[in-house]
Order: sequence, then structure tokens, then C-alpha cells
Amino acid sequence: MPPDAKTKVLIVDDTPETRVMIQRMVQFDSTVEVVGNARTGKEAIEMAGQLLPDVILMDINMPDLDGISATDTIRKKYPFIQVIILSVQTDPIFMRQAMLAGARDYLFKPPMIDDLTNAIRSAAVVAHEARTAQIQQTSGLQRLGQQQGVEGKIIVVYSPKGGVGTTTVATNVAGAFKTPEAKVIIVDLNLLFGDVAVFLNSQSKNSVVDLATRSDELDPDVLKSVILSHAASGLSVLISPVKPESAETVTGEQISTLLKYLSQTFDYVVVDTSSYMTDAVQAALDVADAIVLVTSQEIASIKSCGQFLRLADASGISRKRILFVMNRFDRRIRVLPERVSEILKQEIKLVIPFEEKTVLDSINHGIPFVIEAKTMTISRSIIQLGDLLRERFNNGSDAGEIPARKI
Repeated sequence: MPPDAKTKVLIVDDTPETRVMIQRMVQFDSTVEVVGNARTGKEAIEMAGQLLPDVILMDINMPDLDGISATDTIRKKYPFIQVIILSVQTDPIFMRQAMLAGARDYLFKPPMIDDLTNAIRSAAVVAHEARTAQIQQTSGLQRLGQQQGVEGKIIVVYSPKGGVGTTTVATNVAGAFKTPEAKVIIVDLNLLFGDVAVFLNSQSKNSVVDLATRSDELDPDVLKSVILSHAASGLSVLISPVKPESAETVTGEQISTLLKYLSQTFDYVVVDTSSYMTDAVQAALDVADAIVLVTSQEIASIKSCGQFLRLADASGISRKRILFVMNRFDRRIRVLPERVSEILKQEIKLVIPFEEKTVLDSINHGIPFVIEAKTMTISRSIIQLGDLLRERFNNGSDAGEIPARKI
């Protein structure tokens, strides 16, 4: 968001005392402007159309129309408006219904001030991005072949150490970026042993190799014939080859051309990679707008990331393009991100907690947990990672250090 822009917030609750309390809480943030108060779900829908707020703070239990139904209607009419549910309901069924209706977040009443303001800020970034995209679309601009040369962002998820969860991070980062307005594709560049198809329960005889080897003749029809559509998430998917030996036919130059072309068609191109520095992986790193470098608390993983950072320095990969994260974080293990940041001289911007059951359930269902289980802590951390990346892109490639976030 522009640094001087204020986030317009609409508060919806049938209790006057609660509306006053919430308004006082959000006014601690000078970047937030409360533009209205609604008492019912129907009133919320009407005021949403009149005021076009960035964020709505929505209660669930209200007369005439509940907050979940109101959220569903508002999100369908005004998809750029982001809704945060505030409720006393702790039943997971309500949380799931809220997320299916399109709610951005779900906080219990009474919320902590920090939790509420952080949720509003994160939602505001998404609202601004979606509003901008809608304005561009309404103006009749077409992404492909625009004279301005506007392109989507290429995000490469990489770790020099296998087994740290890069595919988990990549598939869920893609899911975090997917909105009704944003076109997102995930590309599996682990050409020998890629697992994106497994994680998303997708199968095809075509793969990234089929597009890469035709990089000199790419067009929308060629893309359509190869790219999969993942119905449960709305993501487009480009899987790794079924026959690993076909990877030998792909060059780094072809991968570079392919990713650049995809960035002209999609808003976000998320690339999963192997731990081996193949020509394909090197090409992806070279064209990436952001590199999500993943480590775990294992000493071998930390050492490998240190070696990669030194290689990045030597090969001209700016550390400003690298967003360092620690996956599978377990507080019981006495390897702290602050200490790793100090040793490697690269700050770990975010930690992703170890929640094995959530991850396994997600893989078994073939749906990213950031979509299927938004209220889990691990999902919130991925959403924060997406917000960090958006902030970087909105501030420009030459922006300074990205502020770290803790779960």
C-alpha cells in the first residue's frame, strides 16, 4: 500500500458497546480510518456498497442476516473487500464456514489489540492489491502484451538441503496468493523427483518439460494444452515429468524463457525446486523477483544455507532478493532463529511452526492447508509470508530490508 494511504474499515456488530470498543481499539493505529458502523448483516451489505471499505470487521450472530451469509454476499459483489470475522464462537465449524464464505481471518472476541491491528494491516495489503487489479481490468488493460510491460512476480522457493519442506512451502505460498482476482501458477522444477502433483493430487501426461522444450513457440493455446487447473484451490499447475530422464532435454535458457513468459500471463509464478543446483534451478534463481530460502533447525540444513548465501554473494544474487525462513520450527529444540540469523548474517524473517498433522491432512486431501485450514497457526504463518512478499513487491525491487515477523 502507498505509505500515506489509510485503511478504510467498516465495523459490523449488533451490540453498540462492542462497536464502540472495537472502534477505540483500531484507532490506536493512525493508518486506520473507521468509515462506518453497521448493526445487521443486511445493513453491512448496503454500507459496503456505499462506502467501499478496504476491511470489514464482522460479527457472526446478528438479527436479520448472520455475518457469514453477509460475508459471502459482500465478497461476491465486492471481491476486493477483505472481511475479518470477530466472534465469540469457538466451534471449528463456524471458522470453516467463515473461510468458505471468503473471510480473510477469524479472531475471537475480545481480540488483543496487536492481533486485531496486524490482521487489519495484512488484509489491507490484499485489499489494495485486489482493488488495483480490478481498476486495471475495468480500464480494459490486458496483461499479455501490455505496452507498459507490466509483468507478474516470479517467486522461487529453494533450499540447498533436501527434506526441509520446500514443496509444502511452495504449494501453500501459491495458495496464499490465490484470490478471485489473482492468477497464480505453481511450477515444479524438481525435474527428477518433483512432488507438487502428489501434494495437489493432480495427474497429467504433460509437464513443464513439454513447455520448456517449446519455449520458442509459446502462446496461450500451447499453455492451455499443458497447464492443469486445480479445482479445489483455483491454482494453475505445471507438474514435473513422469519420466525423469526427459529432464535431460531441458536447458537453463529454456526455463528462463518459460518463466518470463508465464509472468506475462499470471500475477504470481511460484516455483518449487530441487536441492541440487541444476541448470534449471540456476535459471529460476536468476530470473526470480524473490527467493524464499528455506532452512530447518537441523545443523546440516543451516550449514547448507550458509554455503548457498556465500555462493549467492559470489554469483551476484542480491541478498535483498532473498527472504530467509525457518520451516518446521519446534520451540523445544534449542536452535533459535535469532542465533542462526546472527551466524549467517542473513535475518530469518519468519518461522513456520511444526504442525505435522495439518501438513499430512493437507497432502492426503490434495488441498493446501492455507486454503483448507486457514485458522491453524501454520496457515497464518504462510499468510504472513505472502504478506511479506507483497510488501516487498509493492515497495519495489530496490527496497530496503523487509521487517521480520514472528508467529
